Amino acid sequence: MQLYTIEAGNFKLDGGAMFGVVPKSLWSRTNPADANNMIDIAARCLLIEDGNRLILIDNGMGTKQSDKFFGYYYQWGNHSLDSSLKKHGFHRDDITDVFMTHLHFDHCGGSIQWNKDRTGYEPAFKNATFWTDKDHWRWATDPNPREKASFFKENLMPMQESGQLKFVGGPTSKGGEMFLEKSELGFDILFVDGHTEKMMIPHIKYKGKTLVFAADLVPTVGHIPVSYLTGYDTRPLLTMAEKEHFLATAVENDYYLFLEHDAHNEICTLQSTEKGVRVDEIYTFNEVFN
Repeated sequence: MQLYTIEAGNFKLDGGAMFGVVPKSLWSRTNPADANNMIDIAARCLLIEDGNRLILIDNGMGTKQSDKFFGYYYQWGNHSLDSSLKKHGFHRDDITDVFMTHLHFDHCGGSIQWNKDRTGYEPAFKNATFWTDKDHWRWATDPNPREKASFFKENLMPMQESGQLKFVGGPTSKGGEMFLEKSELGFDILFVDGHTEKMMIPHIKYKGKTLVFAADLVPTVGHIPVSYLTGYDTRPLLTMAEKEHFLATAVENDYYLFLEHDAHNEICTLQSTEKGVRVDEIYTFNEVFN
């Protein structure tokens, strides 16, 4: 197995939206805002080369939306999905599997493109199977009013219409206890429901360590404290309970957290302190695994 960091592009989001009820005087210590209250955000994805499989976890916003749409998100920097794949010697046509932690547009928008003949939307990974959870798919295709602006039909329906969509085996009940599910993609999955229904958190065993793709459970280093939640969470109290359990487990098992949305910190470890779980060390991917 070989892992690669894939940078799908940087953008900005409102700092208040990213930290909910936490005061700016606190969250700005780790995530400083510009004059418009916007903070730096990454769309950092992970590529897994495992035998004949090339698995991409999440894929950013994509490029098919209008200039007006992208104007809301202040894209910056030179990263792109294609250039990042090329850097590691790959092309999007090489991807065999696209695993989406959840179907918010900044995690799955790159799955679909407007085709060259300008006749409609089509999968951007023509040789890939697209993986999501069945309950989350139902949630995304019949969205609640709070999340409706995050689920785009043009990101979703072409995956199903192409016949390339598959569902992972969902979580089984163990009295409400959080536990890892085995997946056929070769890594374990933690299902959490606070941010959105059945968001999937991959746990990957690699070179003697456990790398956890933290998605929107812990978007940035600044979100490590249990009560530091995004304003986008549909069930914030549940997120807090899930996160508290996850952070304790991460400390106990020496997890390395892969931070999808932190534009300036790639991977971190955690430690227990008198104030709760906090960041221990911050690393680049190469510092941990090369």
